[in-house]
Amino acid sequence: MSRIIHIESLAPKYVYSTDQIIEAADSLWLKNVDEMTRRKAIKIFKGSNIDFRRAVVPLEIAFGDLSFEEKNNIYMKEMIAYGKELLSNAIKNSGIEPTDIDYIITTSCTGIMIPSVDAYLVNELGLRGDIVRLPVTEMGCAGGTSGLIYANDFLKANPGKTAVLLTMEIPSITFQKNDLSAENLVSTAIFSDGFSCAVLKGGEGPGAHIIDTDMYHFHKGTYLMGFNLTNTGLKIVLDKDVPSTIEGNFEKIFLPFLERNKLRIEDIEHYMFHPGGKKIISMVENYIAAYDKDISESKWVLENLGNMSSATILHIFDRVSATRDIRPGDRGYMLAFGPGFMAQSILVEWR
Repeated sequence: MSRIIHIESLAPKYVYSTDQIIEAADSLWLKNVDEMTRRKAIKIFKGSNIDFRRAVVPLEIAFGDLSFEEKNNIYMKEMIAYGKELLSNAIKNSGIEPTDIDYIITTSCTGIMIPSVDAYLVNELGLRGDIVRLPVTEMGCAGGTSGLIYANDFLKANPGKTAVLLTMEIPSITFQKNDLSAENLVSTAIFSDGFSCAVLKGGEGPGAHIIDTDMYHFHKGTYLMGFNLTNTGLKIVLDKDVPSTIEGNFEKIFLPFLERNKLRIEDIEHYMFHPGGKKIISMVENYIAAYDKDISESKWVLENLGNMSSATILHIFDRVSATRDIRPGDRGYMLAFGPGFMAQSILVEWR
């Protein structure tokens, strides 16, 4: 098996409160729309239950009328800069050396770059020439759990080796200024830039050991979530059926996975759910509270950092590690949803 030995998070340069975002939207964007749409947008922002969001660019750029080329150039530049800082910090704070890394996975769905950011990091940080690279680009919000699952599979086959997973998302530059659809308004309200890195090792030792993983695919769900590639960039696909689809299938994902590991809901000490938005997190919270369990860290991350797509689940893991009294033998359950439509589960045990 493999084990997570360190999580490193990196905050983007700019942080804005909801009130600041509404004020900027009013002056840069909403002033040109009809009053009904303006009120609808403000209501969505205020009703998101998100207090702060972060971005790699100031709001006047995020809300600007940029071409796809301009947006993607920002994406490439910032991915390299933040990726270098993030991985450098993870190497330093986890106690490994750059040459210790055997496998590098990068997840991102908010831009396009070829070669992928991991190729630049190999050169910038002096990683080994025989390192194995895996860029994961189309898993959306489930990219963080996908990366952990792929790292676990590699390390199970290669015990004693080291993997790093970088989850890096810049949704601020996917904003569509002339799209007044509910999808664009909601995505603008809930998504936020974020970067996080997990360091994993194979074999026994201290850390959060990955005990089991699972990917569950919903048939005929491709319409629910994703991006359309347009002349003005990546246009969000976020269907109104997403919350009801998750709620209707939640037990089919959750309970069989625990049962095959001979566990009940009560046996898990630490729950880490990707908070897609207010409706989804409320549904999960109400369900889990019936078993005297809570998802306070997932709620905190959504309220204070927003939905950072694939980077969110590692931020939640980092928050759990920093704020809870975790003891040897404690178990954690991670769940995230992504385009396809799919759900991914991970069971960990701290040792």
